[in-house]
Amino acid sequence: MRYLLALLAIAAVAALLYWRHAHRAGAAQDAGADVQALYQAERVLPGGPLRVYHLGHSLVGRDMPAMLAQLAGQGHDHALQLGWGAALREHFQGPQAVNGFAQENATPRHREAHEALASGDYDAFVMTEMVRLQDAIRYKESRLHAGKWAAEAAAGNPDGQIFLYESWHALDDQPDWLARLPDDLERLWKPDLLWPAARAAGKPVWLIPAGQVMARLVVEAEAKGGIAELKSREDLFARNPDGSLDTIHPNDLGVYLVALTHYAVLYGQSPVGLPHALLRADGTPAEAPSPELARRMQELVWEVVSAEPLTGL
Repeated sequence: MRYLLALLAIAAVAALLYWRHAHRAGAAQDAGADVQALYQAERVLPGGPLRVYHLGHSLVGRDMPAMLAQLAGQGHDHALQLGWGAALREHFQGPQAVNGFAQENATPRHREAHEALASGDYDAFVMTEMVRLQDAIRYKESRLHAGKWAAEAAAGNPDGQIFLYESWHALDDQPDWLARLPDDLERLWKPDLLWPAARAAGKPVWLIPAGQVMARLVVEAEAKGGIAELKSREDLFARNPDGSLDTIHPNDLGVYLVALTHYAVLYGQSPVGLPHALLRADGTPAEAPSPELARRMQELVWEVVSAEPLTGL
């Protein structure tokens, strides 16, 4: 019996190693050559307010879409579905598969994801994958489910646009947080999410490069010894109740930066000059960046998104 169990364990390990090798080889080969033609046509930018559907987890949260709505102004509308660290696969399987579904979606802004996309009510569908991204790709079938969600969005509203929100990894993950962000975009986000999603949808899936924006801001702030009150990467992240650093969740400054990035990509407009004193989703005032920091955030967001071809700008 022990011998049989040992053989089964060895077989399981071998199968896992083979799957990892095959997956990595497949990802390395997926340069998206077959979908590049989809990105050659000029992206049609919105001529008015958008209805946006957000699918994800706490790096979407309730506050970021609420801030985006305030930046966009009258007429912008949104709905969402969130979970605790939820993967695209878990959202696809339904509420019973999503940890924290009831708690995270106890908001009038929630609308069940499959039903929302099937309705065709949304001009823009924004999805993101769980963190750690490598684990999602390895164990949660990211390639498959990014494609499934994109295909579903395209079928529900053929005229709608689809977006992939690129987030970030934890500050204490290795290798170094700042050095790793550009590499993760090329090594993980594009081959394992963006290209499979565009392939399945038969249309471009545009990039919201929030991780790249955050990296650029941190590089500048840390090189200069600070931009106003922003001195280092830690100043974009929240604090736990005991005062220790939350290494993954942004604070109000970080959420504002991500909302600016969404605005710039979704609307195709520079965020320079937009308000910087906003409310959280619950109506309480968010910690606002100083005018100096807000201005530089807005300028830098536009610099990054307008230079990135995959935003369609």
